[in-house]
Amino acid sequence: MNPKLSKVVVILGVTASGKTDLAIKSARKFNGEIVSADSRQVYREFDIGTAKPDGRWMTAGGSRKFMSGGVIHHLVDMVDPKEDLSLSSYQKLAVEKLKDIAQRGRLPFLVGGTALYLKAVLENWSIPPVEPNPGLRRRLENKTAADLFGELQKKDPEAAAITGASNKRRIIRALEVIHQTGRKFSEQRKTGRPIFDALKIGLKISRPELDQRIARRTDEMLKNGLVEEINRLRRKYPWDLVPMQSIDYQEFKEFFEGKKTIGETIKTINAHHLAYTRRQMTWFKKDKDINWITSEKEAMEKIENFLKK
Repeated sequence: MNPKLSKVVVILGVTASGKTDLAIKSARKFNGEIVSADSRQVYREFDIGTAKPDGRWMTAGGSRKFMSGGVIHHLVDMVDPKEDLSLSSYQKLAVEKLKDIAQRGRLPFLVGGTALYLKAVLENWSIPPVEPNPGLRRRLENKTAADLFGELQKKDPEAAAITGASNKRRIIRALEVIHQTGRKFSEQRKTGRPIFDALKIGLKISRPELDQRIARRTDEMLKNGLVEEINRLRRKYPWDLVPMQSIDYQEFKEFFEGKKTIGETIKTINAHHLAYTRRQMTWFKKDKDINWITSEKEAMEKIENFLKK
């Protein structure tokens, strides 16, 4: 612990582990605001399939704020789907928001399951300054996400573990950096001095329970209008758009093309989520500073003790 650094509570975990619910309850209790570390919820219009917090934009104090559960959420529902939010851009925005919350005397909560975002902020990464290569990008764009992911797995397994198999743009960026530098993308991130005093809380959940939660999560999304949301979005955006390539969206391409039934689509979605949670845990297990908890009470006690130090 460094008393000179602003305190930040990090709530992380795999998909469907209950991060949002715990974060909202914690932020209410400890006078906090939430900064999202979710690479999908940042996009506007993509709501149900990203499990975006159920909230709305409000104007207060001369600025617009996204409110959910009585708590202000930052970096949610703020990027145009056609825009690309780079890792360095996210890092800059998140650090600014966390510092601003602390300076206003409130407790910042960094919440999400995108390991790349979490580590870039908490470890103060220096992102590789490699300029885009338009020609290379065009060649890579002609390949499928699956082929590109396979190529990245061979060249840099660690980078592949955190980009995910469906984020084509992020995979292309990693391959681009590797191609232009001749070095692994994962080896080029320089860790800086910590800029926050962070308490990392991880939600521990058994595999059988996680299987059930993911299945329930998908069912709830369908009841809330997921098919209708995707049907609207596909008429507006191409399937190769970054958010359209993410889990819960990409699987419906073949459904709308008449190649798969809704049952087959649901089964594929759940399988993709389970595979993704395994990659998430592979990354999280490397971080020995995470305090794994199994109950809300345990989390609250850890936060209270952290704030007393």
